[in-house]
Amino acid sequence: MIFRSATRADVPAILALLDDDEISRSRQQVVSEGDDAACWAAFEAIDADPRNELIVADDAGAVVGTCQLTFIPSLSRRGAERMTIEAVRVRTDLRGHGVGRAMMLWALDRARERGCGLAQLTTDKRRTDAHRFYAGLGFTASHEGMKLAL
Repeated sequence: MIFRSATRADVPAILALLDDDEISRSRQQVVSEGDDAACWAAFEAIDADPRNELIVADDAGAVVGTCQLTFIPSLSRRGAERMTIEAVRVRTDLRGHGVGRAMMLWALDRARERGCGLAQLTTDKRRTDAHRFYAGLGFTASHEGMKLAL
C-alpha cells in the first residue's frame, strides 16, 4: 500500500468512499449537474493549493482510503503550523484491517515533516467507532467542535 496525492483520475473513487457511509448519505441532497461541476472545481482548488493535500491509500492501483490534509498557519502555539485532517474514509470491506491506521500514521508523519506543532480533526458525535480509533492513535477530545451549515 502506498499513500500519495490524488489525481483527477482518483476523484470518482474518492467520491464513492465519501458517499459509502450512513452519516454522509444523510447529509446529501438531490444530486444535480451543478454538483458534478462543484466537485471538479473543489478538486482543482485543493490540487492547486500548497496548503491542502488530498491523499489516497493506493493498494495495487485501487483507491481504498482517502483523507484531506490542510496546513494552517497560526499565531497561536508560537507560530507553529497545524494540520487539520478531514474526510477520512476507508473502503468498507477493509475497515479494521489496518488501512486507516497506516494512513493516519503517514499523515502524522507528513505533519511532522512540515514542522507542524499540532494535528487536529473533527468527527461526528455519532461515530463512536471512529472516536475509539482516533483515541488509539493518541488524539484526545480536548475541545468541543461546532458547525453551522450555510
